Amino acid sequence: MKRIDFEHGTITGNILGTALPMLVAQILSLLYNIVDRIYIARIPEVGTTALGAVGLCFPIIVIITAFSNLFGSGGAPLFSINRGKGNTKKAETIMNTSFSMMCICGVVLMVIGMLSASPILVLFGASEEGLSYAYPYMMIYLIGTVPSMIATGMNPFINAQGYATSGMLSVTIGAVANLILDPLFIFGLHLGIKGAAIATIISQTLSAAYVFYFLRKKSELKVRMLSKAEWKVCGAEAKNIVSLGSAGFIMQLTNSLVTICCNSVLSGIGGDVYISVMTIVSSIRQMVETPIYAMNEGTSPILSYNYGAQRPKRVRKAIRVMTCMILIYTAVMWSVIILAPEFLIGIFSSDKELLVDAVEALKLYFAAFIFMDLQYIGQTVFKSLNKKKQAIFFSLLRKVFIVVPLTYLFPYIFHMGTRGVFLAEPISNVIGGSLCFITMLAIVMPELKRMKEENYE
Repeated sequence: MKRIDFEHGTITGNILGTALPMLVAQILSLLYNIVDRIYIARIPEVGTTALGAVGLCFPIIVIITAFSNLFGSGGAPLFSINRGKGNTKKAETIMNTSFSMMCICGVVLMVIGMLSASPILVLFGASEEGLSYAYPYMMIYLIGTVPSMIATGMNPFINAQGYATSGMLSVTIGAVANLILDPLFIFGLHLGIKGAAIATIISQTLSAAYVFYFLRKKSELKVRMLSKAEWKVCGAEAKNIVSLGSAGFIMQLTNSLVTICCNSVLSGIGGDVYISVMTIVSSIRQMVETPIYAMNEGTSPILSYNYGAQRPKRVRKAIRVMTCMILIYTAVMWSVIILAPEFLIGIFSSDKELLVDAVEALKLYFAAFIFMDLQYIGQTVFKSLNKKKQAIFFSLLRKVFIVVPLTYLFPYIFHMGTRGVFLAEPISNVIGGSLCFITMLAIVMPELKRMKEENYE
């Protein structure tokens, strides 16, 4: 099976070789999530209400994904750094520790979620009607918590070993299954929103089975659960994994927090229709962010491996290539959003009344989206080079200290209504993104320069 050579191949070739399969995988993963909403929005008579109900489930789904990334995104860079140093035994221990923590955490989250789903959804802004759709969807979705976490959280370890095509295939299996099963369960078997949840957990289980099979049987380093004796000596690795993964974890948790706050405010000042608007805006954001995520995650193992191998020139070039690719892509997509918002919104809903409110909301929300690139780039570099403190700080800054306060200040203190909720995002992009990128340049570039002088690269 062909692997990508992170040490000797060209940087651009490595990034494209990793990012392109990952892009395909992420687009398919996007379909995995988006298709549910497209079909749900078209359920006769109740589509718009059901779509809003699924939007209320987003924060819980994001929390599950955040825990996946706590162990996956925390473990994979450390795994790659140690592979770069030639320490394969420690790299394998890191992978096994991540896998074991992920499985245990998945069971705990599933149990907690099932016991408290109803009050949590009400807390997130569910009306009585919305709860009647959101609760059954969430209860079924929670059954697939462990497979979902394995499929999402362990895939980075496939890519970190250079098997980008296999990483893509793991997502393809689940996405194709979901595309086939969604209309079958929702419309063919007349299960409605419950059918969407059933299709999702079956698809996630298929993806997880492939990921586990590949890491157990096909990859260079093999995954397994830690034994009781190993738990006692893997405390340091577990602490490092959680510490580094906290940045991505916090970033996703704060995304969930923002969604909760926005839904709460919009429910109070705009009603259920604006929860549906926010669901559409969030879905379009997922569509736009997917290639950016692929470029970031495609570059991350190259940054980590060459940083561990003391090759600063290759690290710097990888940062430059990633930055150029992301900025060019975002400029194109931003133009589409501003010039043709109706087309993007029409993918998710044909409700004419909803369209009017959604167009203004979408343009406000994405007004300064290109500045968000700076946050993505800075965060990816910090995470890949094991800069935990900076990664965690900037994960908190933009969402917790800027977006959340503005989400309440603009509508209630400055009387900007629903517009204020959507305006909080671009302001946070400009401030948070700029500060993150500038700090990255100020910290990482001098370190790479020193590394070059010491190694005479």
